Amino acid sequence: MAESADVLEWLQSWYASRCDGDWEHVWGMTIETLDNPGWAVKIDLEETVLADREYPQHRVSRDDHDWVMAWTAERAFRIACGPGNLTEALTLFRVWATASVPQAM
Repeated sequence: MAESADVLEWLQSWYASRCDGDWEHVWGMTIETLDNPGWAVKIDLEETVLADREYPQHRVSRDDHDWVMAWTAERAFRIACGPGNLTEALTLFRVWATASVPQAM
């Protein structure tokens, strides 16, 4: 449970740090349920340092209820995952978002 609390606290902090009176009125994040069952997450990256970073599609499929897909598209980080994989999927976003990016020379 500690991992899920940690990633949720981090995500709340990441979101709050973007809220500047403007960003949150246009951008944000959504977490919805899927009917197969599972979760769908969209985290807007517009007007953040992550907006132009790519995350190639990551896919793990263990069984019908234990799976994760994550990718970037249209300046958003997107997640689809099984009903018990939300923490794992949000952790992928956290690791990607906090990774240092090599500086261009």
